[in-house]
Amino acid sequence: MCGIAGFVDFSKRSEEHILKQMTDILHHRGPDDSGYHFEGSDDLQLGLGHRRLSILDLSAHGHQPMDFEEVVIVYNGEVYNFAEIRVELERYGYCFNSHSDTEVILKAYHKWGIDAIHRFNGMFAIALYDKSQAKFYLIRDRAGVKPLFWSYQNDQVLFASELKSLHQHPDFIKEINHDAVAKFLQLQYIPEPYSIFKQCYKLRAGHILEIDLKSHHIEEKQYWDVIDCYNKPKLDISETEALHESERVLKEACELRMVSDVPVGIFLSGGYDSSTVAALLQQERTDKIKTFTIGFHENGFDEAPYAKEVASYLGTDHYEYYCTHQDASEIIPKLSMLYDEPFSDASAIPTTLVSQLARQEVTVSLSADGGDELFFGYDKYERALKYYKRFSKLPTFLKKQAGSFLELFDPQSIPYLKDTYNFTTRYNKLGNMLKSKDIIETLQYTAEYCTVHSVEKLLKYRSLDLKTNYALNYLIEEENDLINRMLAIDYKTYMVDDVLVKVDRATMSASLEGREPLLDFRLIEFLATIPSEYKYKNGVKKYLLKEITHKYIPKSMMDRPKMGFGVPIQEWFKEELKEYFLHYLDVTRLEKEDIFNTQEVIRLRDRYLSGEKDNVDLLWSILMFEMWYEKWM
Repeated sequence: MCGIAGFVDFSKRSEEHILKQMTDILHHRGPDDSGYHFEGSDDLQLGLGHRRLSILDLSAHGHQPMDFEEVVIVYNGEVYNFAEIRVELERYGYCFNSHSDTEVILKAYHKWGIDAIHRFNGMFAIALYDKSQAKFYLIRDRAGVKPLFWSYQNDQVLFASELKSLHQHPDFIKEINHDAVAKFLQLQYIPEPYSIFKQCYKLRAGHILEIDLKSHHIEEKQYWDVIDCYNKPKLDISETEALHESERVLKEACELRMVSDVPVGIFLSGGYDSSTVAALLQQERTDKIKTFTIGFHENGFDEAPYAKEVASYLGTDHYEYYCTHQDASEIIPKLSMLYDEPFSDASAIPTTLVSQLARQEVTVSLSADGGDELFFGYDKYERALKYYKRFSKLPTFLKKQAGSFLELFDPQSIPYLKDTYNFTTRYNKLGNMLKSKDIIETLQYTAEYCTVHSVEKLLKYRSLDLKTNYALNYLIEEENDLINRMLAIDYKTYMVDDVLVKVDRATMSASLEGREPLLDFRLIEFLATIPSEYKYKNGVKKYLLKEITHKYIPKSMMDRPKMGFGVPIQEWFKEELKEYFLHYLDVTRLEKEDIFNTQEVIRLRDRYLSGEKDNVDLLWSILMFEMWYEKWM
């Protein structure tokens, strides 16, 4: 696990010291080593920088940038099947100087060209310079586990693992993208390919950015798409066959991610996803695997006792830590530095804490993210199905009229109801869902944290498009049922832009490598082609995964309502942390920035502080934006 940064500068205004600044600000991603490749010509200046967290081949032979003949690479991530690719390359006569996966990637490209990417099973962000072909590539893994930002301004392409690197280049222009601000308020994250700045992007998951160094032509190409997996013909297999194959692939994926030259642990929440990973790995081992969890003292948020019970049953070496508002108060000021752009999934706080806890014992930790998107785990899926089926029975004209009627009234003007918990949000979502045309629109309106109506009231600049997910719906062929449609969209949006961003920045802030066994591409390629009733059966979410889990852990130990990784910000900001709202959501500050509708923000803030429960998630998002703005603008 590492950090990469660099540039392709056709204007020839970049220098080597700038490359070092861009790279070294990523010290937390790679504290063990650093390296730089800089060259100039009559046509361009090119730089590749690398910060190394040593996981495989701890010797100097794993140093990056690494070159072979006329190819140079810097790389962040892990290719788990590098050993078998290496064996194949050796049959073609290639020799190896190290035991690193970096050298395998480099020589695989030399042998097969850019098509080598299809052979890699792993998580990766790669920058590769091919002198002989005059080509430069940026490559991101299929699921988007590893981040990669890039910008094109003033005839300069800048790239980095984190946005903070681009700030180190003197020619990087920081102009806020107001559409991205609107999407952030709506979703709590900024979806790819957008970033918070104009002319700056996230390279999309499963994509390659190709730069022709002679013509200066830049082209983004897709080499893998989860929607293609769902559009394949569905398999005619029995439940027993689906169960057996799912367990086989999942077990292989977990074992692959144990390959390391440093200690490996597991994040254990006590839920089905992480418990399954821990069970599959511990049952084959006599040595105890280290497991880590975070608990809360507040009722309704604490899963630590369940995790401890699972750990005790499996026999792992278990560690736990209880998060308090004092811990939150120490981490909150750091979030804008860790996440680089506005990000308001509050579970970033405990994820950062559990990463710090794990790093005291291990250098790598497995995380079970992706299980909800693979196996149908979120409560929002059930809600979307319920609402869609209910509202789809109404005539289209009647739904549209009812939705339009609700828009005529401000929910805050309705006596008795306006102060009930989440009434405003639910009122606006109801109006949107009545007008939903399909399950994807319904899913979006049940899942989003801030409705379109609320966003438009809060911002001075109106966004062009707030239907983030709907545009993808036309790509999914009709043979996919409602369940598959929702799973495909969330895999492509919420998972990559919220869940994986949260885990990457939190683990890397502690110089800890996080690995995602449930995101092995072979698993999603199989699960996308099996009948949906194996994922959601007789009202049981994650049916298939639960059947696997119950082979290793008693059902009585696991059978409880899903909690999620929630954080008690509702309680914390009432008292202990209320000064954050008073300081950052301030009239003078808001008026000076000229981004938000100041009167509306202050109204929401004062309602919350006077006892209203409806607005804390939205206020948290605005707070995260304000703290980011103070840090980076």
